[in-house]
This record gives sequence, C-alpha cells and structure tokens, in this order.
Amino acid sequence: MPARFLEPNQLYTPSSLDDLSFTSTSELSDLDETFCQARAVEALRFGLGMRHGGFNLFVLGEIGSSRHELVRRLVEEVRQKDVAQFDYCYVNNFQATDTPRLLLLPAGRGSRLRDDMQQMAANLGPAIAAAFESEEYRARTAALEESFKLRQERALSELGDELLGRGVALMRMPEGFALTPVKEGTKETLSKEEFEQLPDERKHELAHIIKECQVPLGQLLGQFPRWRREQHEAFKEIGREAIRSAAGHLFEDIRAAYLDLPDVLAFLATVEADVIETGDPLSDGRPEDPDSDTLRFTSTISVQRYQVNLLVDNAGSKGQPVVFENLPTFPNLVGRVEHEAHMGALFSNFTLIRAGALHRANGGYLVLDASKLLSQPYAWEGLKRALQTGQIAIESIGDIYGVISTLRLQPEPIPLKVKVVLIGEPILYYLLAELDPEFAGLFKVAADFEVHIPRSAANSSLLARHLATQARQSGLKPLTRAALERVIEHAARLAEDAERLSVLTSELLDLMQEADFHAGNAELLDRTHVEQALAARTRRADRLREHVYEAIQRDILLIATAGELVGQINGLATVMLAGFLFAHPVRLSAAVCIGDGEMIDIEREIEMGGPIHSKGVMILAGFFSARFGRGMPLSFNASIVFEQTYGEVEGDSASLAELCALLSAISAVPIRQNWAVTGSVNQYGAVQPIGAVNEKIEGFFDICAARGLTGEQGVIIPVSNVKDLMLKPAVVEAVAAGRFRVAAVDHVDQAIELLTGLPAGDADAKGVIPEGSMNYLVATHLLELHSLKHLPSEEEEKSKPKRTLHPKKAALKPPPKGKKKP
Repeated sequence: MPARFLEPNQLYTPSSLDDLSFTSTSELSDLDETFCQARAVEALRFGLGMRHGGFNLFVLGEIGSSRHELVRRLVEEVRQKDVAQFDYCYVNNFQATDTPRLLLLPAGRGSRLRDDMQQMAANLGPAIAAAFESEEYRARTAALEESFKLRQERALSELGDELLGRGVALMRMPEGFALTPVKEGTKETLSKEEFEQLPDERKHELAHIIKECQVPLGQLLGQFPRWRREQHEAFKEIGREAIRSAAGHLFEDIRAAYLDLPDVLAFLATVEADVIETGDPLSDGRPEDPDSDTLRFTSTISVQRYQVNLLVDNAGSKGQPVVFENLPTFPNLVGRVEHEAHMGALFSNFTLIRAGALHRANGGYLVLDASKLLSQPYAWEGLKRALQTGQIAIESIGDIYGVISTLRLQPEPIPLKVKVVLIGEPILYYLLAELDPEFAGLFKVAADFEVHIPRSAANSSLLARHLATQARQSGLKPLTRAALERVIEHAARLAEDAERLSVLTSELLDLMQEADFHAGNAELLDRTHVEQALAARTRRADRLREHVYEAIQRDILLIATAGELVGQINGLATVMLAGFLFAHPVRLSAAVCIGDGEMIDIEREIEMGGPIHSKGVMILAGFFSARFGRGMPLSFNASIVFEQTYGEVEGDSASLAELCALLSAISAVPIRQNWAVTGSVNQYGAVQPIGAVNEKIEGFFDICAARGLTGEQGVIIPVSNVKDLMLKPAVVEAVAAGRFRVAAVDHVDQAIELLTGLPAGDADAKGVIPEGSMNYLVATHLLELHSLKHLPSEEEEKSKPKRTLHPKKAALKPPPKGKKKP
C-alpha cells in the first residue's frame, strides 16, 4: 500500500458551534469548570466530606487546569457555616514558666479576656500602691514594729532583773550585750579597779556567776532572729491582706464575665494567688523609706506575667475556617516562638508564641501547594507529624533535631482536627506515593484533573460557555462566534490532537485577554483579533527561531531541500524554550562499512544522546536482524549522527529518518532531499506516532517557503499522527494549491519508496525479492559486505593444502615450463 498524500481538509479541523445559537458570548449562560472535571469533582466531594482520619486529599492537576479555583469553590460549598469555633490562647504557667498553658474559649471571648487582663494588670499597680500608702496599712505596720520592740525590751528587762539578783548586770553595748558584776546590795557596776581589789574568792565567784548567766543570755539572743522572722511573716501577711483588699474587686469584676468557663476561673485564681504573693513589697523585709513601696511593687509586678496571648482570634469568622497558605515553611505551618534581645541576650516567654496555618485552619480546611511545601526544609515532616499525632506541638527545628537551646519553651500542644488539601502536579503525587511509605496513610484521596476532553459537539459547546463565563468574569469584551470558534480550535492545537480539546483554560483565557488588547476600542472580539494575538505571541518569542532559520538560509546549518544524496536525510528537531515550542530541519547522515553488525550511535558515544534516542537506534539493529539477518550474518558496521547539533539529542521521533538513511547508505541509492521525515519505528518497520507533529511540519514548510515552494517539497509523517493535525493556514493553503505536500505512512517501506522512487520490494512466498527494489539492493550489498569480510587473506591462501588431481586429469595437465616431460 503506498503512502497517502493528505488533502487540505485533513490538515486542519475547524470548530463548529452549531449546537449554540448566539452572535456573541454575552448571550451564553455561565458554566463553571466542573463540566470537564466530573471525576475530580466526585473525588473532591468525597474527600472533603469524609470525617475519618487519614482522608486528606491530593489534587493532581497540570498548571492551568483551574485546580485552585475549583478546590476553593468546592471547599466553600461543603464547609459547615454554623459550627462553633474557638479562640486559642496561651497563658503563663506560674508553676513552670517554660510550659505555657493553653486556654480554649468560645470564638470572640479570647479577645475579651485578653483586654480584661491587660486592663487588670494596668490597674493593679496603682491600686496596690494606694493600699500600701494608706493610713490603715501604715498604722498596722507601725503597731507591729512597736510590738516587736516591746517584746524584745520586755524579755531583756526580765533577764536583767534575774541576773541582777545574782550580782550581775546586763549591759547594752554598741557591739551587743555584755555581763558585768555589781556592788553588793546595789545596781551600780564595779569598775575595773574595784573588781581588782576584791578578794580572789569573790573574784572567782563572780566569774562563775557571769559564766552561768551567759547561758540564758545566749538563749534569749537566739530567739531574736525567730521573732524577726515572725515579724516579717506578719508584715507579709499584712501586705497580702492589703493586696487582697485592693485587688480583690478587680478579679471579682473579671470572674463575673467568665462564670461559665471553669478553665478561665482556674486561671484567674492562679493569677490572683501570684499577685498576692509576688506583689508584697515586704517579701524581702520592710524598707526604711515608705515611698519605695510603690517602686518595689512596680518592679515586681510584670504586665506580661498576667497577659493573655491570643494565638488565634476567630471572633470575626463564621463556621469552619478555610486557610490557603502560600508560604508553607515549617514555622508558618506549626507556629513558632519568637525572641527579644535585651542587652545582648535573647529572652522569650509565652507572649511571643505565634500561630501557624494549622492553628488558623484547625477545625476546618488547610489548602497547600505541594511543590512549595516540599521545597521548604522540614515542612513536610512537620505536617505529617501533626496529622499523625492529632495535635499541634510548637517546637523549634533545633529541639526536633537535638540542638540544645537555652531559650526552649514547650507550649501545651493543641488538639488538631483539620482536612488538608495538597495541590500539585501528577509527578509529585506519584513520587510521594512511591518514596514516602507514610504518604498513603495520610492522603487517601486523589482528585485527578483532566487535561484533555473529546472534541465532540457537546463538549465544544460546553467549553464555549465556560470560555464565555471566564471572559465576563475577567471584564473582557464579548467574543463573536468566529472568535470563539478560533479559540476552541487553538484548544485542539494545545491538545496536539484535532479530536480532543485542552481544558488548561488559563492558557485560553490568556489568549482572550491578549485578543481583547488587540481589539482596542472595538465592541466585540472577532476572529482577526484572536489571530493577531496568536501572531503577536509568536513574534515576542520568535527571536531564537529566526536565528536558526537564518542560519539555515545562509548555509551555516546545512539543509538541502532539493536534489538527491546517499545516506543523508532531513530529520525534524523540536526546541522548547520558556514555553515556546518550535521545530526546524536537521540533517541526519549514516555511514556503512564492513564489520560485525554493530550500530554506532555517535550521539550516545559522546554522551550527547538521551536514553530514548539510544533505544531508538538499538531498535534499528533489531530491524536489520529481523529483515536481513535470517539468511546470513550481518557483516557491516553503521554509524548515525545528527549533523551540526551541539546539545543533547533525545527522543525516538527520528528513528524512521535514521532507518531510511541507513537503507540508503547500504544500498547506495540516493534520497530525495525535498522531503523531511518524522516518526519512530519498531523492529519490524512499522511507523509509530510522535509528538509536536504540527510544529515539525511547519518548521520544514517555513524553510521551503523561504527558498521557494516547488510543489515537490513535503513532510512524511506517521499515519497515526494525521488526527493530530491542526496546521497553520499558510501550510493548508500551500497544500491546497499543490505547492507543498504532507504524506502519511504506516511502514518504512512506504517512506523509502517516496524518498528514493524505487519500490520497496516485498518477498514472495519463496522469499525471493524482486530485482531492482530497495530491499533487493540492500540485501545484495549486505551479501557483498559479508563476502568481502570473509575473503581469505594472502597468508591464508599460502597455507591452504594443494589439491590432488585425478591421475587421468593430471596427465592432461601440461608440464611446467623449463622442465622436461617425464
């Protein structure tokens, strides 16, 4: 069966919106993106509604598939809007300040408690200072001081009277107390001279008495510190009573607003106890200057100590929260503890605890971009740990990985109940499922977004309505029927399939926005505006392609579009740069010599060829073995190369061209250079589809058009790629005018017939190939190469044994010259 030359109507499939009656998109009803994502919507509704653990979602979708918009809308639909929320607060733990306590309050009451505590702390200082400066407080402390002095003096007086009866006086000295003898019958102490004049016996008696009296004196003096401590405790109790009296009404006012919250009442009780204890200015002894009481208190009472850190304020929210975190770092997810610097040192406390996205989304939904999450250090592990434990534990990276920190705080963990939605490209989902054994247990629901849909009349109409909706939402001018049909045709081009439509609608919206710009002051967007937008888009990205085409035109890159050459053929290479895809012809050449059947891929040998390209070259060796190697050994070596390429070569779409070049090199039959070839082959010569077929045809067409179309140039493509054709108008017009050709083949034999003008030559039932055909010439030359390889060398000829002839035949053989006949 020969190759098929395609008709113009096979090169481009126009859109028809006959199912819709309209003149502009303003007449079309709205339609959201769910029309093409039924499978994904079903999975999303299931995952968002499932309340059991582990049923978090991973949304698989390509960029531009409206995945974020659809997730946002469905989450808003399914979230419960009447669910009561909580405010999350951290407060000081007065027993262990490094482990702040958690308070959960109904939404809106956290901010009220915070404000109440701030006001209370601000009022504490003046209230307690006024109590310490009151006449009652001063009178009580003065009376206590006087009572202590009287008790001390009374005890000393009683001891002095007792000692005086024994002839010893108790004397108060600057350095303490001393015992000295007195004159008998009087209270007058003896001078040193008078004591020396006493008899020795009296001296010894007095010394003994003084020694005995030192015991009760020491006992009495030993009681004074205890009495002082009792005095201090009494002073402190007076201070506590003063603080209790001054601050009690402040706490009573706050308690009245939180009688229904036992945890808050317990917190207020601990605050009040701490205020009474730490607010006592006499805790270290009563100061001499009464005016220092206020200074002592204000330095002891810390406003921060009694504050409430409102971590998450849900006062303004209704129902389940929905959080989209655009920067999912570890601290932004699980929270963090900040630090303050003071005099070169870092300090931290419970008021510096900050919430993360998990705190804000608790009880609702958290939506994250998978690629951003995975690119942040430790963020993925932190999210998994929170989901596995069911609680949010704020901790630093250093604490997790064993780095000792002197600023470590361990806030009480917060119970976590959240639905996490990860949005990412399919490759991320499959990599996580393969490499992370915990992933499947945490993200049990996959919502897979479609990229293409069948190009039926119904789907075209639905896509048209959706595009009209997007145009209205973006504030664009209405599109005419012709303009909308052109946008849908471009959707087929994006899908690389004339029978399918791309639903990456962000790309189509960009096109409509650009067309709106080119429409200027026009009331409607027409087809010409869409064409202008497409041309301008190509123009902006076309600089490098123009340089490549210019190099071909100037014969810097050698490409022949006419004539015949042996072992050389025009392949087609694609280049993707920043989203702009274009193609250009590239010369492929093959060389053959005597060998052992080795197929040398020069690109692979110099490490410029990718694995898929290397696989394609190895398949060529399989083709020669299958077709020509059954009856004889293959005694040739072949080398294949992309000429004038200086980057990596990848893909197998040139394997058909490489095979044709090899057949030409072996048979010495030249190839017509007016053709370019694309397609891959299997080991039996069947031609297989390739990608970017439209760009490849247009790339060769542009070069031929620049040199002048003769009607002989064309591109050979696989038959299976015919349904993908959505070629630009210039190519379609040239084919219609007979100035360019596109041929479709499904086997290498069809391609080689076009390229050489010779029949391929099918073997008959006996395996005989017709003479003059390509296969005959290839087989003949392979046989010649085999024969040449196995010709005996000169040494082998000399070493061969001489053949003995039959006696009769030997008699007929003439004698050698110079010898006599026997």
